[in-house]
Amino acid sequence: MRYSLAIMALLALSLGCSRTGGSSLTKAEKALIDGSGPVMRVLTIADRKDSLFLRKACADFSDRDLKTKRYQALAGKMVTTVTDPSQDGVGIAGPQVGLSRRIVAVQRFDKEGEPFEVYPNIRIESLSGDVVPGAEGCLSVPGLRGMVPRYTKVVISYKDASTLRTVRDTVEGFTAVIFQHETDHLDGILYTDRADTLTAYSY
Repeated sequence: MRYSLAIMALLALSLGCSRTGGSSLTKAEKALIDGSGPVMRVLTIADRKDSLFLRKACADFSDRDLKTKRYQALAGKMVTTVTDPSQDGVGIAGPQVGLSRRIVAVQRFDKEGEPFEVYPNIRIESLSGDVVPGAEGCLSVPGLRGMVPRYTKVVISYKDASTLRTVRDTVEGFTAVIFQHETDHLDGILYTDRADTLTAYSY
């Protein structure tokens, strides 16, 4: 199923997303961050409650929350989770760990050392280049792989948690594909919605 940008914008607004500022973390969100271990539980479509949660659009973080130790703990836990041998992924988004906030952790294959970096209040500002189909999987969609058409170049914007300034970055190649996949999660979209073909697999 495909969504138009207009429909997704209306959905985001109806669920509290904002380009100008975020809401404070709720008590439940704080408890989730504080109470989880270094490896957080990853939600999957195999669980109906999880599946419904993964379809929600996400809200921004407030500036105040971005300056807290709790946010730093969350960022660290997301990286630990996606790199854990039980997951071994290249990216993860807030909803996948039960937090309906605009945050992703992405492995930057386009940088020396291929580090994982965390991006709060992230959005894709523009898409360009060729549209190329490529194989994708998802930690939240076990047992499936799909061929998904993605742009080869993106411009992202996000909030720097240290300075609270908006930063823009141009990303190309496979890393651009990861950003498209992960930011889709923040709008309630799974890669299966965009896939031309899906194939079951087993470990």
